[in-house]
Parts: sequence; C-alpha cells; structure tokens
Amino acid sequence: MVQDLKTDVLVIGAGPAGSMTAKWAAKAGARVLMIEKRQEIGSPVRCGEGMSKDWLNEVGIAPSTRWINVEVEGARIFSPSEKVLEINERHAGNEVGYVVERDAFDKQLAIDAGNAGAEILLKTAATGVIKEGGKVVGVRAKQFGEPFEIRAPVTIGADGFESQVGRWAGIPTNLALRDMDSCLQYRMTNVDCDVRYCDFYLGKVAPGGYVWIFPKADGLANVGIGVQLSQIKGMAEARQYLDAWIAKHPAYSKGKKIDVVGGGVSISPPLKQTVTDGLMLVGDAARMIDPLTGGGIANGCIAGKICGDVAARAAAAGTPSKEFFQQYEKGWRVRLEEKLYRNWLAKEKLCSLSDETFDKVVDALQGVKLEKLTVHNILKAVRDKYPEITKEFEAFI
Repeated sequence: MVQDLKTDVLVIGAGPAGSMTAKWAAKAGARVLMIEKRQEIGSPVRCGEGMSKDWLNEVGIAPSTRWINVEVEGARIFSPSEKVLEINERHAGNEVGYVVERDAFDKQLAIDAGNAGAEILLKTAATGVIKEGGKVVGVRAKQFGEPFEIRAPVTIGADGFESQVGRWAGIPTNLALRDMDSCLQYRMTNVDCDVRYCDFYLGKVAPGGYVWIFPKADGLANVGIGVQLSQIKGMAEARQYLDAWIAKHPAYSKGKKIDVVGGGVSISPPLKQTVTDGLMLVGDAARMIDPLTGGGIANGCIAGKICGDVAARAAAAGTPSKEFFQQYEKGWRVRLEEKLYRNWLAKEKLCSLSDETFDKVVDALQGVKLEKLTVHNILKAVRDKYPEITKEFEAFI
C-alpha cells in the first residue's frame, strides 16, 4: 500500500513548465514533490520540436548537444502560391532557433529539478483535488493503481493542454472550438529538407493553421500540420490535409514515415484566472501557448520560474492564498500576457483570410527590412503596398 505524503510544494506534471516550477521552488528552499502520470518524462513526444533560444538564459537553461539537433538560421514563410519570405531566427518567433529532441530536453529539465532538490514520482496520476475550508490542500492520487493522498499547502497544476487540475479546483479552463488546433506530425526520413530553416506553409492547405517542416538532420525532418478544430471534423481530416500537402511536394512525397504523433493545442487567449486558494496553474494548463504559433515551451518555462519562486515563499510564510498568489498572477502577465492576447487577436483575423490575401501579405513583405518582426510592423509594411488589406486590421497598427 502506498503511503500518504506531505510536502511544501506539489507540482502535477513533469513537462517543461512543471520541471521549471519544481526547480525554482526547490532552489528557493521549499520541499518539492513533482508527480508525472507517465512512466517516462518527455515521452511520448507531442511537439514540433522547434523553439527559440533567446529566453534560455533568463530561466537558467544551458544549451546542450544532448537535446539540440539543429541550430537554424531562420524561418521561411510560404504563401499559398508558395512565394517565400525569409526571416532570421531572432525575428521568427517562439518556434525557431533550435530544433530539439523534446524527450531529451524534458528529461534534462527534470534532472535540473532533481538536482535542485525536488523529489519526483513517476506513474503517479492525480485523480482529484483535496479541499478544506474552500482551499486546495493537496490531491488524491494513484500510483500503479494504488490510491493515496499527497498534501501540500501549495499545489501547482502543470498538467498540460488536457489539464483537469484547474477544473477540479474551480478555475474555468474550457475552450471554444475556434481556440483549439488539431495537430498531426510525421517524422520522415529520405526527404530533401534545408537544415538552415524551419518552413511554414500558410493558407487553405491547413485551414486556420499551417504546415510545418522542422529539420532534424540532413534528410530527416518533422513534417506536421495544425488545423483549427472548428474548421474540420476530426483528426482524420487533419491527416488528409497533411497527406495531400506531402503528395504535392516531391521533396517529401518520396520520404518514409518513421514516427507519427497527434494531439490538441490551445490557441486561445490566456486564462483570466490562473490562481485560487492553495493552487496555481502554469504552462499549457494556464493556456500560455502562443495562439499564433502554437508554441508553449518558452512561455511555460518563463512562467514556471516565476511560479516556483512565489510557491516557495508562500509555503515558507504559510500564506498560500489567492491574494498572495497575485504576485505570480501579475508577474507572468507583465512578462507574457500582452503578446499572447495580441497574437490571439491576430490569429482570429488570420483564420478568416483568403489565400489571395495571404499571397498579398507575403508579397508585400518581399525585400522589406523590419527591425523587429511583430504583427504591428508586418501590417504597417503591408499597408504601404496593399492598403485595402489592412482596413480590418486597423486596431493592430
């Protein structure tokens, strides 16, 4: 029989946001327990495996060849007519910089958390929160089918896109269909990919989303698609779109599939509330994924550092209240919220654009040197050549 446990800070989920929270809470002196429902951290991989790199130092992650496959120069954006816009990695967003082995990356972050002092339990799933006096004081859990309780003054929900912890605690986490993407990805060998770039194909080839190519090595790439769930009937239709794109591109149609993964991604605005008495949400569970790119690693790690620090101080002071947790709520919002919300508004508009308009946008950006690649700057450049396109985007300019 599994024994009931007590700790200062309980982290549910050992993805990047969870491990980062656990690491920084442990470094701040808290007793930390992180639980993961799977038997192996980082596996199975459900990720395009591209990420930017300018944020790594901010959260104390050292780049390593143990988890970096390729360092790319930038991104290529392909319009529906396949006119190409090249962007250097510094301006290309949260998905471009490194292409990584995501399972190895996740394991390294868990190693860092363990080395900082956090305890880790695998094959351990939360089955419900424990509330006393309206406050979350821990969770009911199962390990290898055996039920037990874990009590902690501070509980962190880092349980990803399908997060149940927030809902159990009474935090609204529901998503509209237009705020979800259905994603499917093949790892393919024997392809002609360019290891200098991550490639993105826009338009009706992927309604409400895009097709991506993330090179893993010469001849090896992740080839995937994200499609807005409100525009398709299910994963099978997402696969049909991806297969149709591959069939039309000889560099990939000759490839061999060696891996396939699928799942959902939130492309929503961030939650209006990510804390309650005794509990904080972080990462994908708090809808911190960039709605424009679907990338969530950087945001989850940045918020995780803030969350871990606040969690440790709350546990030490004996003040795990919603009011105390406003330090986290305000902290991550100052750092991330404006861009997340602006990109959600941009996503809402982009999902309604025709292929003809996408072609004009990419055409307008040919040869334009942008100091910083933002929605605002892109639209200003487009307005100079196709002013009629930008009328409905005036709020962004």
